[in-house]
Amino acid sequence: MATQRTRRETLLGFQPPAIGEEEIEAVVETLRTGWIATGPKAGELEERFAEYVGARHAVTLASGTAALHLALLAARIGPGDEVVTTPITWPATANVIVHAGAKPVFVDVRAEDLNIDPDAVAEAIGPRTKAIIPVHLAGQPCDLDALLPLGVPVIEDATHAVESVYRGRKIGSIEGSLCAAFSLNATKNVAGAEGGILTTDDDELAAEIRELRLMRRKPGALYDIRVAGFKANLPDLLAALALVQLEKVEEHAAVRRRHVAAYDAAVAELDGITPLARDPRDVHALHIYVVRIDPERAGADRNAYRDALAEELIATSIHFLPLHRLTFYRELLPEQPPLPVAERAGDEVLSLPLSPAHSDEDVADAVDALRRVHAAVSS
Repeated sequence: MATQRTRRETLLGFQPPAIGEEEIEAVVETLRTGWIATGPKAGELEERFAEYVGARHAVTLASGTAALHLALLAARIGPGDEVVTTPITWPATANVIVHAGAKPVFVDVRAEDLNIDPDAVAEAIGPRTKAIIPVHLAGQPCDLDALLPLGVPVIEDATHAVESVYRGRKIGSIEGSLCAAFSLNATKNVAGAEGGILTTDDDELAAEIRELRLMRRKPGALYDIRVAGFKANLPDLLAALALVQLEKVEEHAAVRRRHVAAYDAAVAELDGITPLARDPRDVHALHIYVVRIDPERAGADRNAYRDALAEELIATSIHFLPLHRLTFYRELLPEQPPLPVAERAGDEVLSLPLSPAHSDEDVADAVDALRRVHAAVSS
């Protein structure tokens, strides 16, 4: 057992962005150009991101949510249609289905990594099913080889998965997938404060999303629109920030790997606290570090651990509460059957601080606090 350290005197933030002088200079330089709305920086980010993931197209958008929403609209999914998805995700994944006028169909997840269960997806597919939205939870790619042959378009929620590689294939350019939606939110591995990127090899889909994201104007006083588009474009200010973050993605990934290794070593000693599985065949983006807390073995439930860590000045989060248990979806889908794996996970999951902005000392503080809490409740 490692020697215990002195308790922190300041709050350890859960997931602060790793912003350095390079990001600040890039934003200031963009301000000085006078072009702060969508312009050359957004275009450069599209080119660089498409190259990074190996996709034919990358379309910058206002958010990862916008990327998913416009993908559904461009795929002509709307009223009367159904979209199969996971309940273990942020509400945006299902909200966009509702915004498109379709019905979300929640299915259960696999116990080991909490990614969507392909067998449950296959059972849920019916005549109204028009798409599947799986989530690469925490950065672990879901089982695409089992989902893609089901004959339904797959729209990947890759908002946790910038660095992820599935069976040797980069997420964002998987053959057979319609598209993948990434996030540039301040907490993400490539942080642009806000923003999103959609990647696809489908020329028509990319063109449609480019038109939907912003009503284009022709030069001169006259202009025209072909569709009722959305204000979903990414400003150059945010693109400039994301470009620097993309340059640092491997450097930051190395820090994440070191911090995850420290957590892995610590929780291996703590009965009843288990990290989500990471498939050794894949590259995990290590976006968040999620553990499950078994109250029978760990001595207390997730909420008790969360509260005790807060007293230790260690911020945590929950990824995620099952969507079908939340008020809106409980009322929208009153006949939703139980999803026992997701429901149990929703009571057990806790995410520990993980960011390249954290020092090794910060993670050591989090580890030591977790050890103290475990010793106190399990004695």
